[in-house]
Parts: sequence; C-alpha cells; structure tokens
Amino acid sequence: MPASSAAPAPGTLLASSASQLGQKVLQFVLLLAGVFSAALGLKGFLLPNEFIDGGVTGISMLISHVTGISLSVLILLINIPFVILGYYQLGSAFALKTLLTITALAGALMVVSFPALTQDKLLIAVFGGFFLGAGIGLAMRGGGVLDGTEILAVYISRKLPGSIGDIIMIINIIIFGVAAWLLSVETALYSILAYLSAAKTVDFILVGIEEYTSLTIISFHSNEIRQLITDKLHRGATVYECTQGYGSHGHQRLKVEAVFTVVTRLEVISLTKAIHAIDPQAFVVMQSVSDTRGGLIKKRALH
Repeated sequence: MPASSAAPAPGTLLASSASQLGQKVLQFVLLLAGVFSAALGLKGFLLPNEFIDGGVTGISMLISHVTGISLSVLILLINIPFVILGYYQLGSAFALKTLLTITALAGALMVVSFPALTQDKLLIAVFGGFFLGAGIGLAMRGGGVLDGTEILAVYISRKLPGSIGDIIMIINIIIFGVAAWLLSVETALYSILAYLSAAKTVDFILVGIEEYTSLTIISFHSNEIRQLITDKLHRGATVYECTQGYGSHGHQRLKVEAVFTVVTRLEVISLTKAIHAIDPQAFVVMQSVSDTRGGLIKKRALH
C-alpha cells in the first residue's frame, strides 16, 4: 500500500493562516493609505491651481477642466477599460484590487475636503506630486494601481517594440502637450514638475532605501574579499572561476576568481573602501538591482 503523507501540524496551519491574514490586512492598509495620500495631493495641491498629472488621472483632469464633468466620475469611467484589460493581462485579483482602489479614490475626491495648503506654485508642484506619487506607490505595494496607464503600457509593450517606460513617456508627452494648448505653457511646465516629483516618489516607495547594488569583484585576493563580505557584512557571496582576457597588463591567460554579491546602496561605499584596502588593483563592476528574492539580503535590518 502507498505510504500516506503526514498531515500538517495544527500549529503550522494556524501560523500559515495568521500570516496570510496579516498580509491581507497590510495590503488593505497600504491601499487605504495610498488612496488618502493621492487624494491629498490632488485636492490639497494640484486641483485648486489647475495643475494636472500624467496618465489617466491627467486625462480626467483635462476633460473635467474643459467640460465641467466631475473628476471623480471621469477617473472611475476612464479607468474601467484599463481595469478590464488588467483582468485579462494580470489576473482577476489584481483587477479587483485596482477597481476597488480607483473607486475609493473617486469617492474620496467626491466627499473628503482638503484645505489648500500653500499658494506657492513651486511648492504646489513638488509636494502635490510627492503626495500623489506616494499614493500611487503605496497602492502598488498593496497590489493595485491608481492609474490604468501602466496596465495599457504593459499590454502595448507586448504587442509593439518599446519598453513600458517608453510607452508611458509617449502617453504623458501627449497629455502635457494638450495641457499646454488648453491651459497654458506655464501650467503645463508646473504640471511636468509635479509629474516628475510623483514619479521619483513612486520609485522611492517601491524601491526605497533598500535599493540594491550588485558588485562583481575580480581579484587575486578573492578569498580575503569573500571573507570580508560574509564574515563582516554577513552578506551572501558567490565565487566563480574565470580567465583573464585583456586588462591593464595587456593580454593574459591567468586564472582568477570573481566574487559576486548584492548589498544595499548604503553599504556600497564602505564595501568598496574595504575592497580597495585589501587589493587596490581589484576590478569592481557595480550595477543597480531593483529587487532580490531569497538569499541573505532580506535578513538584515536597514541602517
């Protein structure tokens, strides 16, 4: 008879259920915080001064300015086709979260009042973009989006040449060009500043202080460098053999070891100084890494 598999222990099932519940609660909190932050950026900064944003939100703001239709209604209606597209491209769970998040944003813009916090146009553009970008980033952390442009860009990038970033940039160039024509060049320029502030804030929310940098160190002192990384930094390291091709000493065919590791950007300077102290001739290649999975990189607290 085939051996029966052991049933999971009740404690394991309970811990797993608690973990899943905790993740869902965290996602809900992130989505709610994202909605509130985006609404603050729009109603407290951008809307009172007729500044716009990029993407579907910017299109909605332009149409609302021209026609007088409620911005809340436009944001919801214009995003619906993109939510449907997201359902087929990214799954039903993503589409449901996105729909609920966008609906919550539309409701917040309709019923929640925010005072105009400043009259300075530069501060309005920078901080309006900041709060809007923080809202978008928090919503993405929670598993949804507040703007359907990204969904459209993912779909187009699969059909046509060009990256997602290129497609979003082209869409926003058109939006801000129309804004310069309908509103004014000055308003469009301030709106571009707000958009850049929002984009940078989104990057920080999604990547933040944990932005990673990968280093490949080629040195004849690879063992000392590996020990530095593993024993002092408590980071993972991969060592692989390679053969020199052409360098500062011309053509060579010497065997040498390369050490590969991933650290946070806060550790890069101290690590490169320590490597230089071990081997001033070490060849170090650094590359930005958007995220990692597994390994030791997640186990240390941030500085």
